[in-house]
Amino acid sequence: MQTFILGIESSCDDTSAAVIQDDVILSNVTAGQEVHKNFGGVVPELASRAHQQNIIPVIETAIQKANIRKNQLSAVAFTRGPGLLGSLLVGTSFAKAFSLGLNIPLIEVDHLQAHILSHFIRNTDRTNPVPEFPFLCLTVSGGHTQIVLIRDYFDMEIIGQTIDDAAGEAFDKSAKIMGLPYPGGPLIDNLAQKGDPKRFTFAKPNIPGLDFSFSGLKTSFLYFLRDALKNDAGFIEKNKHDLCASIQATIVEVLMSKLTLALDKTHNIHPGSRLLDVAIAGGVSANSGLRGAMENARDKHGWHIFIPPMQYSTDNAAMIAIAGYLKFLKGEFGNQSAVPYARAKQGAI
Repeated sequence: MQTFILGIESSCDDTSAAVIQDDVILSNVTAGQEVHKNFGGVVPELASRAHQQNIIPVIETAIQKANIRKNQLSAVAFTRGPGLLGSLLVGTSFAKAFSLGLNIPLIEVDHLQAHILSHFIRNTDRTNPVPEFPFLCLTVSGGHTQIVLIRDYFDMEIIGQTIDDAAGEAFDKSAKIMGLPYPGGPLIDNLAQKGDPKRFTFAKPNIPGLDFSFSGLKTSFLYFLRDALKNDAGFIEKNKHDLCASIQATIVEVLMSKLTLALDKTHNIHPGSRLLDVAIAGGVSANSGLRGAMENARDKHGWHIFIPPMQYSTDNAAMIAIAGYLKFLKGEFGNQSAVPYARAKQGAI
């Protein structure tokens, strides 16, 4: 019997819906919110209002593109958290009503788990490789930076995480310091393509173990530009490609050094074996510098790398749908009392 899951994602400023047939995505529709560009960042109240406007047409389009009828759906999965509470409430409320209206199960999904599980979305011919358990995943986004040990689909342990800013936040704040518009991370990546990543050097954090810190790097970048602008008011414009390439290379180097260390330590986690399957996930996994660094590590260290397709890197409902499908197989259903949560769970996710 075929299983059809509707996935709903509304954790931040993207309204997304997807339909999955077993582990194969049939549709994945996302509506963005341009209004936040005027404010240099996501405004929670405006985000929740836009979700209310977008959610019905997005879900309707996703079902139409999947070429199914809504009464064929086996369950509805939704992002319960972490994220912006107002945004999450829109998706949660709609999912509850949809579940009641069709009398189908409701499935709660953790946003960070879903990013990792996006690696298990299959192509229509089911030939694409997927990671083998156990494996490591570097989850990097605007709000989170974590190294996660995945023993099974829902047996995940955070073994390293940021103690302050996330990597995506470091990208966006660096862009803001340079006067680039929001969202700045993709603009830095684009401008870095024509720059010299070794032109400028910035202070790297010295944090023991597998945890990250990016606040010091952000401050180093700020002070560097402050001093340079004292001597040349046009310094940023004259050197923006090299500045972008250098700050991107520094952030990626920090990420990869911790990930390499985590791989080196896995013999303590799994005696007698060394994990070689390594994945990246989250919005920053779309960064070309990080993708290139992963490919270099594959060639240098023999890692088996897993990089999500671009459409599954940023927030999307396909990842919610695959997580929902895997929970459906286990019979893990939610109920109408479910409420969203804003903060990520600690330790295990």
